[in-house]
Amino acid sequence: MFGRTGMGDTDGKVLDAKVLEGRARPLGAYPHVKRAGDLLFVSGTSSRRADNSHAGVTIHPDGTVEKDIREQTRACIENIRAILRSVGADLSDLVDLSTFLVSMDDFPGYNAVYGEYFDATGPARTTVAVHQLPHPNLLIEIKAIAYKP
Repeated sequence: MFGRTGMGDTDGKVLDAKVLEGRARPLGAYPHVKRAGDLLFVSGTSSRRADNSHAGVTIHPDGTVEKDIREQTRACIENIRAILRSVGADLSDLVDLSTFLVSMDDFPGYNAVYGEYFDATGPARTTVAVHQLPHPNLLIEIKAIAYKP
């Protein structure tokens, strides 16, 4: 399920990491998900697809770009779901989400889609505005922590 990182044990808990096939490859030397004991740490996840295009982005014939925070949010959460399922977990196992928005003007759209997946009993959540993300078409990135014994 996971590949050994060579990092050994931490108090008897093996540290394992995984990069998924068929998903957008990490842009640096990091895994999609890392297990430390009963916790799963999902790296920052965007709407980027395996072909490096982005869900929630339309490039018009005149070159203008339209970005949809709702579609990008949905894609982020679905990408996190796929990552979690690859290691036997699901969205219901999430305990914490950190969301990074390029603009707080997108908060209402993000929050509406978030509410399609989670209610007040869902994971703890932090949302912050950031100056930019790794690609100019990205409006949102989410990192997550899940508990899965």
